[in-house]
Amino acid sequence: MAPKKNVTFSDIAKYTNFSKTTISRYFNNPDSLTLENQQIIADALTKLNYKENKVARILANGKTEFVGIIIPDLYHHYYSEMLNRILSTYDTFGYKFLVFIGDKNEETERNYIQELLAYKIEGMIILSHTIPSKELAQLSIPIVTIEREDEYISSVNTDNYMGGYQATNLLARHQCGIFIHINSPTSEKIPAYGRLKGFSDFCKEYNLEHEIILREFGHSYESAQPQLVTILEHLNAHYPGRKKGIFVSNDTHANILLNLLIRQFRRLPDDYLIVGFDNSPISREAIIPISTIGQQIDKLAYEATSLLVEQMNERKKRKPAPLGCPIHKIITPILFRRETTEKIL
Repeated sequence: MAPKKNVTFSDIAKYTNFSKTTISRYFNNPDSLTLENQQIIADALTKLNYKENKVARILANGKTEFVGIIIPDLYHHYYSEMLNRILSTYDTFGYKFLVFIGDKNEETERNYIQELLAYKIEGMIILSHTIPSKELAQLSIPIVTIEREDEYISSVNTDNYMGGYQATNLLARHQCGIFIHINSPTSEKIPAYGRLKGFSDFCKEYNLEHEIILREFGHSYESAQPQLVTILEHLNAHYPGRKKGIFVSNDTHANILLNLLIRQFRRLPDDYLIVGFDNSPISREAIIPISTIGQQIDKLAYEATSLLVEQMNERKKRKPAPLGCPIHKIITPILFRRETTEKIL
């Protein structure tokens, strides 16, 4: 049996009585055709069982349908879940992804960006905090960031302040005697600073005794665990017998703290209540499920990809309308009460 012949632009032009130029415009600049003519060609593609040669299309119009992603690490469960959710948007938007893992080195990440641009990506989603948004805004492609400094770039973020306030309110309802917030040193320009601010404002508003503990935890268990060991030693020494309400800035570190407590006391002591932040899978899968502020990671990923696709599609029009100023979308967090605050006896 002879191999099946690939359908060409000439075949489509002959079938529709359009010129090959018109068929080419349908693939490369459909906005230049009337909706009626677009539909005629679309119907012809179905009837002729046309299979697109994506390599040829890329060579013809330079549009790869690839999006670049720069993510800080995959150690924090939040980032691995976020990446998983972004990748799953392929079924909705049809864009493929090239992923680089940042290492907090500006020159390295600049090299990553140049590598992505060399692959003719159409846009980028950036979660890494390394390169300032002002520099990113000077690149020639649409960019959307998630949970990082975003003054000059469109972004999608959680309402971190509300989340910090919610977490502290939950601990206050359990009548804790001392309130602790554990975080990394965070610039006020980064959305996650709102977690610390929400905690602090709630404690000040209700005149609650509190302490904010800031440490550089790094990007691995090996760097974070010793820091949390010293923090736990501090809490045991300074607040013995007092009911300690602990709000940890992410679920990964909340889980390490929980494990340290269980190793030391063979259980979660009654005077320790823990709330994390993210609602990443580890919060549900922990040996004792962790109460947490849910970031709605699936919604953050979808909204960021959708916002990027809108900008990329706009640039494909004959007369694209440039974005006047960055768009910033805010997603409301959700409180999940689990056993680290709602203990099951």
